[in-house]
Amino acid sequence: MAGGERVAHLMRQLASAACRCPAHSQAYSHTYNRVSTGEAHMGERKTDYAFEMACSNIRYGAGVTREIGMDLQNMGARNVCLMTDRTLSQLPPVGAVLDSLTKHGVKYKIYEDVRVEPTDKSFKAAIDFAKKGHFDVYVAVGGGSVIDTCKAANLYASHPEAEFLDFVNAPIGKGKPITATLKPLIAVPTTAGTGSETTGVAIFDFEDLKAKTGIANRALKPTLGMVDPLHTLHMPSKVAANSGFDVLCHALESFTALPYNLRSPCPSNLINRPAYQGSNPISDVWARHALKIVAKYLKRAVRDAGDVEARSSMHLASVFAGIGFGNAGVHLCHGMSYPIAGNVKTHRAKGYNVEHPIVPHGLSVVLTSPAVFAFTANMCPERHLEAAQILGTDVSNVKKDDAGRVLADTLRSLLYDLEVEDGLSAIGYTKEDISSLVKGTIPQERVTKLSPRAHTEEDLTALFAASMKLY
Repeated sequence: MAGGERVAHLMRQLASAACRCPAHSQAYSHTYNRVSTGEAHMGERKTDYAFEMACSNIRYGAGVTREIGMDLQNMGARNVCLMTDRTLSQLPPVGAVLDSLTKHGVKYKIYEDVRVEPTDKSFKAAIDFAKKGHFDVYVAVGGGSVIDTCKAANLYASHPEAEFLDFVNAPIGKGKPITATLKPLIAVPTTAGTGSETTGVAIFDFEDLKAKTGIANRALKPTLGMVDPLHTLHMPSKVAANSGFDVLCHALESFTALPYNLRSPCPSNLINRPAYQGSNPISDVWARHALKIVAKYLKRAVRDAGDVEARSSMHLASVFAGIGFGNAGVHLCHGMSYPIAGNVKTHRAKGYNVEHPIVPHGLSVVLTSPAVFAFTANMCPERHLEAAQILGTDVSNVKKDDAGRVLADTLRSLLYDLEVEDGLSAIGYTKEDISSLVKGTIPQERVTKLSPRAHTEEDLTALFAASMKLY
């Protein structure tokens, strides 16, 4: 079989194996037709026809952090910016990094004022530090808050003339493309949730809007993610749970997202193809595998901090889900989570050593998940049922029409077993807050438009109302 015929044969096989549900039934067969006829040209169609996979280099292994000084030495680093938060600065992960830097004679300055759940104000403070320091390499040691803050500092120090909203996602910001080359960034994640060590995304609370937004561009990807599972042993139980819920929703949302070639508009220039492109055959692989690890290890990782196998496996699951959603994107759970976190009143999550009210990101995401997946299931029921099955539910006799209910019940059972707060009402919200939550969700088009099911303000209102209580 000639080379071209082999490619065509493989594409036909992929098409025949594609999901047949409404949101995904054309996803891959349509791609074959466009490619084979040579008609796929940007500017000639309304929806995209291609996807691009991008992620950081990843190094995994217990104790791998001790290599970071050698990495920086090999890179010729002369002036390193090390970012972390005040709690972590006193813990072994940062100590391990500092020991390695000292051992290899690496010059550095430390910034430990990263805010857990960062804001535009805390981003700007870190950016000012980076601009004044004239650093040639960045190192982030911490969870998603630290890694995202370090990404933003690197970005704006590399674009000193830029205004803050220039790169923030539209419609909140201007969403401009990143044109300058950023400095190398090594991320050392200490939680097992955000996957920020793999992605080109940095999230923050925009205080004026009372909702989260962010910056999404492949240029933000860390040069290297050093995934050292020993660091996750220091997470309190509640932090492990909320981090794990982020992994869960990353995988579920990317797996059920609108297919990449149904996403619009088709970019007229490659530089405008978004990092979040819609579900695709490669991201599906990462999402499925992440779900399998969550099903096997999340409860163990939460209940026993000394369960090295479970904590290590969840650290890898975070990476897997990060690669999946970092390219496919997320949708309604994340879009709705941003105002949930941004409008927090008095809730102080257990396990977080902070001085301000906080709804941890993973918690803000997962509290709406039963309602969201009950809502989206009719567009791709097979995928919702497959997810429920991976998470341990017997779906052998379940009808497609019941896919949403079954996945929602599966998620509620998991949350109940892990003693998660009983819905939005348990973290301080009432029905009177729903209009503000909807208002904060509407601008999150970067993610909400990837929902497989179109939605209105009335739909969002109903979803928030359904999330007030879970059990």
